[in-house]
Amino acid sequence: MVEKLLKGEERLWAPENVRQAANLKDFAEEYQRSLEDPEGFWGAWARRFHWEKPFERVLEWDLPEHRWFLGGLTNAVYNALDRNVARGLRNKLALLYLSEDGKEEKLTYGELLDRVRRFATALRALGVGKGDRVVIYMPLTLEGVIAMLATAYLGAIHSVVYAGLGVSALRERILDAGAKLLIAGDVTYRRGKAVDLRSIAEAAIEDLPLQVVWFQRAYQAELPPNHHDFQELLWSHRPEAEAEWVEAEHPLFILYTSGSTGKPKGVVHVHGGYMVGTTYHLRTFFDAKDEDVFWATSDIGWIVGHSYIVYAPLLEGLTSVLREGAPDHPDPGAFWKAVERYRVNVMFTAPTAVRMFMKYGPEWPRKYDLSSLRLVAVAGEPLNPEALRWAYAHLADEGRRGFVADNWWQTELGGPTLGTPLVLPAKPGYAGVALPGVEAAVYSEEGREVPRGQGGLLVLKRPFPHMMRTVWGNHERYLQYWRELPALVYVAGDVASQDEEGYFSVLGRADDVLNVAGHRIGTADVESALVSHPAVAEAAVIGVPDPLKGEAIKAFVVLRSGHAPSEELKENIVQHVRRELGPIATPQEVVFLDKLPKTRSGKILRRLLKAQELGKDPGDLSTLEE
Repeated sequence: MVEKLLKGEERLWAPENVRQAANLKDFAEEYQRSLEDPEGFWGAWARRFHWEKPFERVLEWDLPEHRWFLGGLTNAVYNALDRNVARGLRNKLALLYLSEDGKEEKLTYGELLDRVRRFATALRALGVGKGDRVVIYMPLTLEGVIAMLATAYLGAIHSVVYAGLGVSALRERILDAGAKLLIAGDVTYRRGKAVDLRSIAEAAIEDLPLQVVWFQRAYQAELPPNHHDFQELLWSHRPEAEAEWVEAEHPLFILYTSGSTGKPKGVVHVHGGYMVGTTYHLRTFFDAKDEDVFWATSDIGWIVGHSYIVYAPLLEGLTSVLREGAPDHPDPGAFWKAVERYRVNVMFTAPTAVRMFMKYGPEWPRKYDLSSLRLVAVAGEPLNPEALRWAYAHLADEGRRGFVADNWWQTELGGPTLGTPLVLPAKPGYAGVALPGVEAAVYSEEGREVPRGQGGLLVLKRPFPHMMRTVWGNHERYLQYWRELPALVYVAGDVASQDEEGYFSVLGRADDVLNVAGHRIGTADVESALVSHPAVAEAAVIGVPDPLKGEAIKAFVVLRSGHAPSEELKENIVQHVRRELGPIATPQEVVFLDKLPKTRSGKILRRLLKAQELGKDPGDLSTLEE
């Protein structure tokens, strides 16, 4: 139902029957309780899980530090697998893998537990134990998920690197994490073609004293010493490993995210709080029911894949779908065919995907029976109003069948933070309200809360269980999130405003971070890759509007003496960045300049380049060098 208000503002409602059946019906009461009694609120949810040793205290805040479920011993993977098998879900479908060519693979909870224990036994035989770091560079496959779960089952810490990032990106993450083992795939498949991963992984680990496990699909290569075949390891070991009990605050994984400095940040999430928080939002925000088929269309290389392909759906005993490949291959109806075939109930996708669906037109979803689809949640970058209206009209049947829920969060935050619960109306242009456990506000750069309707920096006033605990090997960088403003608040790095009803509109990044198709890419990362090209002396990159990706990367390059601009050199530079960082960080355009605009202190004025690109006022240029 679309409700038009006097001011021209729209409200898009979920159908009455969906609201009546919602897991969380009284949002206001729940939200109030979460802030007034966080110990009772989160403690009750946490006790739904198995604790080998019960926690003694729910929380301990000494901001910016926060710890949860103190004294408790648990294991997130035990709760996802052993616990669910013990409560009667052995034969329930846990994971459903789809390929572009229609191939499917399925694992029940019993089968998944068996394979995870086998692979954990194999990893243990290779010397992996509690606290060790394992880097995973795998395609979106069942084996990739098994690798994650088996690592954490042993109390080791996994760090998944998106299988699409390049040599330098992978090597830097292996070194920063101090990994002792790499689990890598040889290929992934996209648009019907095999995409090479092996040569990237081999180049990244050159001269590194690592054990390597290869998931080989293209061909069975002869492996050198300390290199092992995934399937051979899996099936040559009995399922003997038992879950390692760890403290609630023991790291579950490290996931690297780009920042405004050149070095990626290794965000650390922990067993206890991450398990509790992500599942709470799966049930309340995503409204997941026991028999639902849940499909997050992300990848295990990103936080959405960690939280809502792997951990939360398995912890809650749902069926989780993963699909390898491009969303519009072999045709633009690929997603909707899968929704119809597997009767998907809840889909979590990105604004980039919605805009792509828009481009192909409503006739594609119309070809398929989407009657099972109750909720489409969208996050990754700001969802423009036109995309929300289109999804509401053509995927939710104008609110007659389902609902479209925008939401906002980050790698650092683990799960939905702002969002539109389905018992409240969606408002185009707004991500939604602060969700239970979240106290959000908009502040000025002076550290004061701004009036409603005024733009400023999006901040969070308190932590919640599934918020990151530290940056791996750099706790000072974690503390900077909380100390950026004079007030002691978490600064998200996004610009936002809040309306009179408490709805937040998130406008984009406040720092030098690009958002390409929902992937955060640091300008410094791309500029470093550009400058590593032998012809490039200096480089600056900006994000420019792109109708599909939200932002595309435009690079401005100053050449070294002895090199002349040419189309051939342009292409050579682009391919160099693609190899270094992967396709998602590849500039769409390269422009040669004689010099870059800089301040007198030598800082590149990217905002001037961006203002010129967009035809806008660049603001104060008093520090511009002559």
